[in-house]
Amino acid sequence: MSTRFLADSVLVPAGPVSPGAVVVSDDGRIEAAGAPDEMPAGETVISLEGCTLAPGFIDVHTHGGGGITFGTPGREAEDLAAYSAWVTRTGVTGFLCSVAAPDSRALVEVVRRYALALDRGVAGARALGLHLEGPFLSPARKGAFNPAWLRPPSRDEVLACLEAGGGWVRQMTLAPELPGGLEIARLLRERGVVVALGHSDADFEAACAALEGDFTHVTHTFNAQRGFGHREPGALGAVLVSENVTAELIADTIHVHPGAMKLLVRCLGAGRVVLVSDAMAGAGLADGMYDLVGHAVRVSGGRATLADGTLAGSTALMNECVRNLARCTGLPLHEAVKAASANPARLLGVGERLGSLEPGKDANLVAFDDEVRVRLVMVQGRVVFRDR
Repeated sequence: MSTRFLADSVLVPAGPVSPGAVVVSDDGRIEAAGAPDEMPAGETVISLEGCTLAPGFIDVHTHGGGGITFGTPGREAEDLAAYSAWVTRTGVTGFLCSVAAPDSRALVEVVRRYALALDRGVAGARALGLHLEGPFLSPARKGAFNPAWLRPPSRDEVLACLEAGGGWVRQMTLAPELPGGLEIARLLRERGVVVALGHSDADFEAACAALEGDFTHVTHTFNAQRGFGHREPGALGAVLVSENVTAELIADTIHVHPGAMKLLVRCLGAGRVVLVSDAMAGAGLADGMYDLVGHAVRVSGGRATLADGTLAGSTALMNECVRNLARCTGLPLHEAVKAASANPARLLGVGERLGSLEPGKDANLVAFDDEVRVRLVMVQGRVVFRDR
């Protein structure tokens, strides 16, 4: 039985259609999207008055939220299921679990246990795989990482993680300047893993070489990387003059100033910016103490920090990041939505079935109001969240 959604606006790849409609077939795929008078009738009609209907958001960098921390030993399957249900209220229909561990053995075991859970699947937002943030990061740019959790690049450790992951390791962040870092990047890319430059103290030349080689993505741009200087442009300068790489942006206005957001969009273009939450357990919850990558983290006023004031993940929600990107940079809303849908889908190589409202793609939809407050979420043709 097909369902016809009617909304004030529908965001198709060419831009907004107002009013608009999306028809979802009984097999959980998009049958049609566009102007209502051009759409099949649909046997069930759902009116979303006052809403914009858009492709579901995809978060490729999150450590958890709603009290959940990815990588907690022994809770992998339980936490994955709980997070999958919770995160739909933020408009997310797909995500990568960002994980880390104190040593090689623990990391391989975490990856193995998540792979088993991922094989079984979850009922809410779709878990699309794993993102290994580290452990091959620069101690000088460790950010909130416990320095005891960092270690030199190891081919054996990477191969063990890939084997344990059974194809679910989709992305890895590492510092290219570390000894053996470029070789690890080549190995990962040959295995189909997205290689991201991050937590890096690389200078401009080293970062440029990496971004022209096997590093095709950048982890939380501006944060935990050598910054820009007019005599030494640093890793950030290499990102800003890059030709093809995609770059993550935490658009919470805490990690990145609105002016810097606008700079990134102007340098790379909206099509290469990937919105991420980099969220931790405190996202969506009250102020208090939480855990992240081996540290206690205090959340106060939405700001997550270590005891010394270092930012430690975020409490950002993806719908808020979409709203902030549009308002802070002047991007049209449909372009800001692409930074949370089409762009990450393309990064992960799943753009043929996710990331846009087009016939034949999975019916992963989000409806939101003028403040980008989420009102309804559908995953593969099934409503998984509705704000009543």
